[in-house]
Amino acid sequence: METIEFLMSGFGIALTPTNLMMAAIGALVGTIVGMLPGLGPINGVAILMPLAFALKLPPETALILLASVYLGCEFGGRISSILLNVPGDAGAIMTALDGYPMAKKGMGGVALSISAWSSFIGSILAASGFVLFAPILARWALAFGPAEYFALMCFAFACLTGLMGDQPLKAALAAVIGLALATVGLDSNSGVYRFTGGDVHLSDGIQFIVVVIGLFSISEILLMLEQHHAVGGIIRETGRALFNLKEMAQTWWTTLRSALVGFVVGVLPGAGATIASAMTYTMEKQIAGDKGNFGEGDIRGVAAPEAANNASAIGSFVPMLTLGVPGSGTTAVMMGALALYNITPGPALFTQNAGLVWSLIASLFIASVILLVINIPLVGMFTRLLQTPNWLLVPGILAVSAVGVYSVHATTFDLMMMAVFGVVGYFLRKQGVPMAPLILGFVLGDMMEQNLRRALSITDGEVGILFESPISISLWVLSVLMIVVPPLLRLRKRRRSAV
Repeated sequence: METIEFLMSGFGIALTPTNLMMAAIGALVGTIVGMLPGLGPINGVAILMPLAFALKLPPETALILLASVYLGCEFGGRISSILLNVPGDAGAIMTALDGYPMAKKGMGGVALSISAWSSFIGSILAASGFVLFAPILARWALAFGPAEYFALMCFAFACLTGLMGDQPLKAALAAVIGLALATVGLDSNSGVYRFTGGDVHLSDGIQFIVVVIGLFSISEILLMLEQHHAVGGIIRETGRALFNLKEMAQTWWTTLRSALVGFVVGVLPGAGATIASAMTYTMEKQIAGDKGNFGEGDIRGVAAPEAANNASAIGSFVPMLTLGVPGSGTTAVMMGALALYNITPGPALFTQNAGLVWSLIASLFIASVILLVINIPLVGMFTRLLQTPNWLLVPGILAVSAVGVYSVHATTFDLMMMAVFGVVGYFLRKQGVPMAPLILGFVLGDMMEQNLRRALSITDGEVGILFESPISISLWVLSVLMIVVPPLLRLRKRRRSAV
């Protein structure tokens, strides 16, 4: 009952006119920022943080604004992913696998609306889990050390088995390419430059936005040009912009399962939406089995990663507020906002500044409702992008992509790298090599390497540490099952078909 009282007091603060207005502004700005490829929630929060401090907003109001931007970016990242096959951030990559095929079938509005609904449900369930289980989950997250995180990364790659289909070697090749790209740049442990070719532009490694824009956006443009659709849009549009009750029922359990997994993964510092979306997408594909058409426009393939993304975002607040450890890159920036107000996150925050904590938690519920109210009516406007003829759409995608890449370091080298990755992505896609494992390998490669090296440094190179804890052993067992079971099931299916 005490928790409920604290939450109600938090709603009392969050529902004041000023804070409610800031939540609405943050949600709208976050949606717009999330739509733009390459910006993502980290940049959205980082841009508004100095503005919030310069306006001398109270700490509660500033955090409500930034949290709303965070959730808005998670909502907005799906828009370009579904309509243009250009993920707004790493977490939206999995959404493109089925969202874009749905748009090509004339179901872009349905994909957008079901993603908004799934995001809303994921956010509400995760915020409820925050209220009920935050202290327990925070203690559980402390049990994860470098060895456990490395095992978790390996499990994420094992989950790619669900994406491999009948061509596992091509998916494995894509993952290896992604891991190799992640090794380029300065080695943070030894200070040695690796695979840079002496080029100073590669000293910080290859930027994520360069890789994802090249492999998705530019390669998609090349495929568009190859199809020679000179007149009309590349995607058919239907009159229906919203999902129906049958589609809601079809995705209901998918959304609930994905929200639960996404929230738990989000609690782990550094794990993030990328792992959560990959795990839930694979999980739902395995559950659907022969009854699903994942990768070809299955509505569950949109609902699963979207629910996981938003649940993971809210889950990342748990370690930040309870332990003082950022759960994601975005919450790390928000910890900087707390530092500006001389507030130290951690266990004492719940007693020393309870109003701030519970108003922030309450704002997560409020922002989720605002985002649903904002996004559902805008679906029709978003789908009008599908009516754009190719001669206008292709240059528009290219311009947005180039601006997004150039804005990171303001160098033409990144634009050239984008073009190179675009050509490479075009040829890989022509050969049937999936892009999702490549991007996942690139995103997780650095974290995987760092956790492995930290674990081995603890034991002076003894690999036994990777298999000591119950958590590590469980993750390794699950990884083996994810690799072994799907091929056996496919073999069993072929034998039955032959009989």
